[in-house]
Amino acid sequence: MSDMPADTMTDAVTIAARARPKKAPNAFRTISEVADDLHIPQHVLRFWETKFPQVKPLKRGGGRRYYRPDDIALLRRISDLLYIQGYTIKGVQRLLRDGGGRLSDDIPPPSAEELAAAEAERADPPAPIEPELPIPGLSPAPTVAQQAARVNLRPKVDPETERLRALLTETLRELETLRALLG
Repeated sequence: MSDMPADTMTDAVTIAARARPKKAPNAFRTISEVADDLHIPQHVLRFWETKFPQVKPLKRGGGRRYYRPDDIALLRRISDLLYIQGYTIKGVQRLLRDGGGRLSDDIPPPSAEELAAAEAERADPPAPIEPELPIPGLSPAPTVAQQAARVNLRPKVDPETERLRALLTETLRELETLRALLG
């Protein structure tokens, strides 16, 4: 191997990594680069591709995705509308439809109904669709919820998750109140 001490080699690798040139602003990005940049998991970006046909990354051999700068700008705007503004996926789809496939910069805050629908969507995700049974008269296997109900168990709820959810909900309400005062 090398006569160089391990910590010196680590420093050399770190310096080499920092010296790597940055991509040009108009360069295509991989899904991992976009996910890191937007702080969104890769599987969410793939899911959004199914919900928003306007998001169309180039796909190369092996299904590798390459996002154009316009794709990234649209994903950034979708993320803002969903996670910051409080729109639902259907609400963002409607905005895209109404805007001819584009999202304007002057979209008003979501209505009270939209916020309530988004809150309900987060609180109670849709139940998985049960496949049709291939054999007539055969009963479906009980769901996890049905099995838990039989033995009188409630699904586990992480108290820290609930605490953080309540804190974020309260923060959102306060921000909405401040927005109303400013608007």
